[in-house]
Amino acid sequence: MAANTDPTPDPTTSPTGAPTGVNLGYAVDQLARALVTATTHEDADTRRRADRRMERWGAVLRGVLDGKLTIGSRTPVKDLPAWVTPGVVRGGFATGSAAAEGPLLPHEQALATRMRVAADRAELFRHHLSKHGLTDLWTLLDTGAYRVDLPEEAALLTVAWLVRAGDDEAASAVVEEIAPFAGRLRFAPQPADSAPADPSIVWRHSAGEVREELAARRPNPQIEAMREALTVWNPFADELLTHWLATVVDGRVAERADEAWTARSRTLLARYTALTDRHQHCTKHRNRKQNLAILRNALAEHLTGQGLDPRTRGLLQHAVDSMVRRRGAPGSPAHTALRAEQAAIGAVPTHHGIARVVVARLAALPQDVGVSDVDAVLRPVEAGEAPDAAIPVGTAVPDAFGTAVRRAAAGTVEELLDAGVVPSAEVLAVLVPQLAAASTAAAYRDPALQQLMTATYRAFRNRRSLLLLNLEHQVRLEELPWVRAVQAHRHADADTRGAAAGALRRLGELTLDAFPATVLPNPLVRELSALGAETGLRLPWVEELAADIFMGTFSGKYLAAAQIAGGLLTGSLYERYYGIDYAALTAVDDVRNGRYGARTSPTFDALCGERARASGSTGSGSVAANGTVIEQAQILTTHNLATLVGPAGVRPAGDWATLAWRAYVKAKTLAAQVPASPHPLPIVKDIAYAWRHLVFYLSMPGADPAEFVRTVRSDADGLPFHVQIRLQPAIGGLEHVVTGGTFPPDGTAAPDRRRLLGWSTRGHWMLPSRSA
Repeated sequence: MAANTDPTPDPTTSPTGAPTGVNLGYAVDQLARALVTATTHEDADTRRRADRRMERWGAVLRGVLDGKLTIGSRTPVKDLPAWVTPGVVRGGFATGSAAAEGPLLPHEQALATRMRVAADRAELFRHHLSKHGLTDLWTLLDTGAYRVDLPEEAALLTVAWLVRAGDDEAASAVVEEIAPFAGRLRFAPQPADSAPADPSIVWRHSAGEVREELAARRPNPQIEAMREALTVWNPFADELLTHWLATVVDGRVAERADEAWTARSRTLLARYTALTDRHQHCTKHRNRKQNLAILRNALAEHLTGQGLDPRTRGLLQHAVDSMVRRRGAPGSPAHTALRAEQAAIGAVPTHHGIARVVVARLAALPQDVGVSDVDAVLRPVEAGEAPDAAIPVGTAVPDAFGTAVRRAAAGTVEELLDAGVVPSAEVLAVLVPQLAAASTAAAYRDPALQQLMTATYRAFRNRRSLLLLNLEHQVRLEELPWVRAVQAHRHADADTRGAAAGALRRLGELTLDAFPATVLPNPLVRELSALGAETGLRLPWVEELAADIFMGTFSGKYLAAAQIAGGLLTGSLYERYYGIDYAALTAVDDVRNGRYGARTSPTFDALCGERARASGSTGSGSVAANGTVIEQAQILTTHNLATLVGPAGVRPAGDWATLAWRAYVKAKTLAAQVPASPHPLPIVKDIAYAWRHLVFYLSMPGADPAEFVRTVRSDADGLPFHVQIRLQPAIGGLEHVVTGGTFPPDGTAAPDRRRLLGWSTRGHWMLPSRSA
């Protein structure tokens, strides 16, 4: 039941009110949105992307209607086991297809041709299990020159390793389990140019991904039209004007019949046709009311031999007079200076042209990894890089391209954080699998197997989460048949556990220091859980739950996490501020199999509901009511903060008061955004989460809450009024508790000192009514 930022539909309910499924209105809405975009958007690429979205959402709806799909299940596709990576669209909906199926990829086609076998996955599967095929797989294992983009692509490499290790029984078991899908799914990796880089080096995007992004950018039509006008059509208009000025007698344009002038006329008209074929951004010259069109049409009419009719003659005379009057005759000082200035403007290199240079530089780098030297890619244009000479040597690369290329910067996580490449905890979570993979694979002592399991882990973490109901959990790595088969070859010891513990602390410290006011996103929680398992500690890492599909109960690990928090926070400011009785919570011991087959604690579930109602929550089953209950679970567990600081041993680089101050700065920054936001409620929730972190940090040893409140009071006095009216009640509430006060147990509070919570079933006090 992972939360996501996309709105998913409310669960439907049985007569008893228990959720039974998922309302497909969300899928219908997404299909309708894609249809509108695909049929109305002006950009062709956008329409094509919308077409693909239509296909995927159509597949979702067809799959549900024909019984092929069961949305909300961890095995949503009728004929696919849980370990197969499903195709998933926004909101966690399975499409009915597998990520590893589809037409043969180029490397599969090439292998079939080289081995002279049918271009069919079943034939390629049989080839890989032949003596020759296994030899090739062993070579890949030894060189490490392969890519695993989907976890299925590691299956046959694992079989090859097991055969070479003499574990034929395990190898046969894997083959037997995956063979029914041999004609449908890719089970072999893609060969690569080289072995993977240092696992401590990470990147957001590869050089190839950024290259494709820049290559797909189209020229700015307005800029290109202006350049054409300045460099093509203005000079051509000058030629036409000069040509007609040669006919002027006594200030009037005349017609000439000599052969030289007539031949020049035909040449100009032919050039016009050629120019229109090559230059199509600017269309102003086609406007019959424009001077260029008038001069050109008069020339064409003259060449018919019928002469100019009076109207054309009048338009021609007016156009010639106005052009000379405004700019001077071509060749005059004023005209020459103007055209030189326009030519200089038109010669300024376009972003599109510079992008081609950057794309060429990226194409020369390894495409599967990040960019180790971003500055080299962004250096000024050098001789020979722009063959058409449209971009002068020394031209600087615009900042817009620097932003894109820096997203591919390769370095340690610390280096990328310092460089501003990691702007959020969500982006950090994308990078973490590259770090965690090496730690989790360290227990495999054979280097080839260690690299293979590292690649498998990273590919598995790219698997998109499913929308799940009934407390079902996402598929775990060890459920993959080929990963399960090599578990017997793991040899964890004190060294590997110590390395995993170090990686866990490092990740926790990076998260606290970089994003002290942010709730840990679920992908990051999964990595912490994986690293925690490698340490030998069974730590209860809890995910953020989606309020729209909340099933009304929490798995047993939420109670365990709350009890860890109690061991750290009993008697603390945090306990007093949120009105928690951690001593009573620590004594709870009623985790048992619940109504969905998962282990739950009825006491913890009831406590969260009671606390939500005491905070003012009304009703049940709505998204907002669910949110108030989930928020109470987050408060009781500290949403992993206590687990990080307690058993995981995480400490910030600085002191706790500094983290608290940064959380406060985040809260006031968000509060300033509320008035202008069309959707202020999510901002209020983020403010409350930042405030919860603030209270936690002030509860740690060495923090001085009283001094902190004085500093915050002083700072708040200088804030804009609309920020003050939102934050002052929260500051007053914090000050009240710091000085020994408590909040009433029934949830009532004085207007000037409130407990800050994010969810509410009624109007939130941080969002005053318009009448107020």
